Amino acid sequence: MWDYSDKVLEHFYHPRNQGVIEDTGDPAFAVVTGEVGSLACGDALRLHLKIERASERIVEARFQTFGCTSAIASSSALTEMVKGRTLEEALAITNQDIADYLGGLPPQKMHCSVMGQEALEQAIYKYRGVAVPVHHENDSPLVCTCFGVSEERIRKVIRDNRLTTVEAVTHYIKAGGGCGMCRDVIADLLAQTVMPPRLTTVQKINRIQAVLSTLRPYFQQDGGDVELVEVEGDQVWVQLTGACGDCSSRWTTLKEVIEARLRQEVWPTLVVEAVS
Repeated sequence: MWDYSDKVLEHFYHPRNQGVIEDTGDPAFAVVTGEVGSLACGDALRLHLKIERASERIVEARFQTFGCTSAIASSSALTEMVKGRTLEEALAITNQDIADYLGGLPPQKMHCSVMGQEALEQAIYKYRGVAVPVHHENDSPLVCTCFGVSEERIRKVIRDNRLTTVEAVTHYIKAGGGCGMCRDVIADLLAQTVMPPRLTTVQKINRIQAVLSTLRPYFQQDGGDVELVEVEGDQVWVQLTGACGDCSSRWTTLKEVIEARLRQEVWPTLVVEAVS
């Protein structure tokens, strides 16, 4: 018997926001869906979001989940957490945030919170009209054939959650929990995906400034610029000005250029947001 918190049981016995969101065709709103997992693997989640286009704020969230107590509770909690948030605020939600909201999850059930975070990310990126840039599932080799988990997804969960053991990887995304043939490969990925030593805030700011300095000439060629505004933990706020601030691909520049470079050269879990 799993040791569930009272809040997990509350969301399991009385789940919030179950069902689908009907698209009424109102041009002021968009309805998008993120779907992860599969019935064959035992857990599946379909997350529905209704987004107000003008403010890019989530006004409604619903879910359909096939799975265990933790899967249903995590999905219910996630819909409560995202309602009223902007897309940028929602993207900052981590699987650990979902688990913390529920008062914690058993280690063996952390994959349920990961499933929620991935469905949320998928839905928002679908609304943006771009592929999820951090998973690279189509190009990354399949490591766990039992649960269909790619090498890049394993690396990502190791980085994001600072995992150190094969068992922890299995708890978070099930990889290695089937036939076990991939456990040695997962161990190799753990050894390769070593988190660098923690940076002080001053070190982090200096490195961020150095990266932005290398990007700035390319923005300036197109009549734009970027400035660092604030750094707090893994959150980085920048200001895009000139042509970059008004560009229709502003969000892509923010995430796929600036955030991607900062994650590569400064710290792998940085999240970049823009201020107006």
